[in-house]
Amino acid sequence: MPRRQKFWKFIVGLVLLPVCVGGGLALLKVVQSAGAADTAWVPVLAGAISWLAIYTLLPKPMWVYVFGHEFTHAIWTWLFGGSVKGMKVSANGGHVYVTKDNFLITLAPYFFPLYALSVAGLYVLGSRLWGWSGAVPLGAFHILLGAAYAFHITLTWHILQTRQPDITSQGRLFSAVIIFLGNLLVLLLAVPLLTERTTFAEVFDWWRESLAEMAGWASLNAMAIIQP
Repeated sequence: MPRRQKFWKFIVGLVLLPVCVGGGLALLKVVQSAGAADTAWVPVLAGAISWLAIYTLLPKPMWVYVFGHEFTHAIWTWLFGGSVKGMKVSANGGHVYVTKDNFLITLAPYFFPLYALSVAGLYVLGSRLWGWSGAVPLGAFHILLGAAYAFHITLTWHILQTRQPDITSQGRLFSAVIIFLGNLLVLLLAVPLLTERTTFAEVFDWWRESLAEMAGWASLNAMAIIQP
């Protein structure tokens, strides 16, 4: 990527930092408003803890992760109207050959939890086609969802410990901000759906209010510096 383009992406990353903070504050309010939604939180956390035990004690299933990583590149390429010419996957890494590229296609695997969304899609399909209902299917869904999302977080963090061309090609700050915002959006949409305690309108109102509060704080401090 040309240096000029990386420079402007760095500036965009700086500008979006307050948006990240505001979104984080909004997520905190969403979790607080969800309260003790035991039917959701307990099995989701049980699934996440189960995956953490597997992650810690057993060999990491890197081929599975790399396949999901490269297939996510492919999905986002299709979403943007591109074509996929081929894909290579191994436990040591992979590559997908596409006809279109942009920062979302490049960074999507780091914020798009493919396996967690697949679990959710399968449950919705099963509920509609085969009448999955009741405590047992719902509990199993929450457990698998927690495990799948923990899989996404832990193995994404694991591969980010090594140099990733996806990240360096877009610039580290810009990539970090986009990845954070992408994961944040997933949680801001998922938690209200799981707990049924908050509406999307409330979520994004809290985000807007957090940004307004930070803007007011910054304005007051700027005025204090300018006019001591």
